[in-house]
Amino acid sequence: MDPAKWDYLAMDIHRLAGDDVQAAASARSALRDNLAPDGTELSPMRIAECRLTLAFVAGRAGDLEEAVRLGIEGLKDGRQSKVHLRMVARELHHQLQQQYPAAEAATTDLAEAIRAI
Repeated sequence: MDPAKWDYLAMDIHRLAGDDVQAAASARSALRDNLAPDGTELSPMRIAECRLTLAFVAGRAGDLEEAVRLGIEGLKDGRQSKVHLRMVARELHHQLQQQYPAAEAATTDLAEAIRAI
């Protein structure tokens, strides 16, 4: 395994396991590793997935608005692996629908962003 991908890969494992503290820590570390000092995204796909992971964490913590914002942000700018991002974003959308059944209107923008990629 490429050691430079450790936090990125660990992030998915922790997200899927529901370990939000470790998922968020790994996502933030991977974000730092993939941003140049001037803010340029060095690895847009990894950054997109980090944002989606942070969206899961926000949603699970009760912050629906931040979850939707991060989810949409993770899907913008024409990423390369749209199939994978769409899959993760659909998981996020499903989680938010289950967790916030009365907030369908709040997740509409995320559903539209998923359809748009």
